[in-house]
Amino acid sequence: MQTVTTVTFFSFTTNKFWAFKQMGIAPLKLGNIKGLKFFKFLGTGGGSGFSLWPDFSTYAFMGVWEQEVDFNNFIEQNPIFLAYKKNASSQRNLILTPIASHGKWGGINPFEQEQSIRNKLNLGRKAVVITRASLRWSRLISFWLSVPAASKAIQNASGVQYYKGIGEWPFIQQATLSIWDDFDSVNSFAYKGKQHADIVKKTRSKKWYKEDLFSRFYLVSDKTISLRV
Repeated sequence: MQTVTTVTFFSFTTNKFWAFKQMGIAPLKLGNIKGLKFFKFLGTGGGSGFSLWPDFSTYAFMGVWEQEVDFNNFIEQNPIFLAYKKNASSQRNLILTPIASHGKWGGINPFEQEQSIRNKLNLGRKAVVITRASLRWSRLISFWLSVPAASKAIQNASGVQYYKGIGEWPFIQQATLSIWDDFDSVNSFAYKGKQHADIVKKTRSKKWYKEDLFSRFYLVSDKTISLRV
């Protein structure tokens, strides 16, 4: 079955403390949701997108669904999602189709896709990359000292349209989401850029991560909704 991955960003101009509290409360309230195979409530990074300091005005919900209709029903009917929509100023929904993923997130790979399905995907769509890492406690200082270089590298990359740091826990469980013109741009950044190559070498030599994941998607849709009239 072809799964669907969604990432919904909620932005807050008010009710920021309410949004902050939901990081601990909301996951406990989310019971058995039809079609939902994997989910995470995520905070985001401040500054230019990747930062030690959180962005207290933006939070995200990521889900992996059996089909898109399950997500649509969830955002229209679930009390938790309705509360987010009531308190937030805007909502941005990204609908993604996974095409390749390796590594683990919490011991599993939630974005795995059958090869036969990947081969049928539309190559003309924009590209999305999600990375995630759980940091070793003994490597935290070394990792965060290297974050400005990583942020500068992607900021200067050709073909990147959007990037944001996301994560479950500040400092120790980090993820990134970026949107690109196409996968040629992704590959040029990943394999030809010196700054990124240096960061990859550091990742391996310094053994920053005790668990990591790298996933690629096609962008099916990207819609932003204003929630304040």
